[in-house]
Amino acid sequence: MGSSFSIIEIIVYAMVAGFLILKLRSVLGRRTGHEKQQPDPFSAPAEAANESERDNVIALADRSAVDEAEIDERDPLTASLMRIKLADPDFDDKEFAAGARGAFEMIVQAYAAGDVDTLKALVSGPLYGGFVQAIEEREQANETQETTIVTFRSSEITEAELDGNEARVTVEFVTEQVKATRDAAGKVVDGDPDKIEVLTDIWTFERDVRASDPNWELVAARVPEE
Repeated sequence: MGSSFSIIEIIVYAMVAGFLILKLRSVLGRRTGHEKQQPDPFSAPAEAANESERDNVIALADRSAVDEAEIDERDPLTASLMRIKLADPDFDDKEFAAGARGAFEMIVQAYAAGDVDTLKALVSGPLYGGFVQAIEEREQANETQETTIVTFRSSEITEAELDGNEARVTVEFVTEQVKATRDAAGKVVDGDPDKIEVLTDIWTFERDVRASDPNWELVAARVPEE
């Protein structure tokens, strides 16, 4: 009985862990297969979507009906998105923007909580190292950070590039956040837990379009120059 229970318990834990990993890795566009059962922020607009919603999507031409000359006639952003679409037929700019927004929330919350495992799944090596160093310095100072994203004012693709097999897409996020850092005694040493700040972050995501892994990684993060 004891042996059988242990085996069953291990199987259950493995199933739960597998689900969490898949959920985490889906933040930048991987379809989960559950789109019909629950709302999926990464899926394409439904056929019944109204025209005003469709007007917000950049129309990317079918790769069989476009050539380089036609792409060059488009504005730079649309042209770059079209090139990415040609290299990766599964790429959809609307799905990507929604996924990037979800990733932004996960990364911001993971950084505040010191969740390095979540960060490692979503952030590239060099940038991940910077996150980890900042978390370690905060922990050594016995400080904790509280961050709440109140709302998104906007999240917009502003740049795109296909360099060989590497696709890079930049998104500008404008959010309202409440941020505060407390010391070991709970005293606020930075920020204000009662103040909402309007913040602008510019994040760049990257993916090898020929890789079997469909996930994008955060490779750069900055704020607008003053």
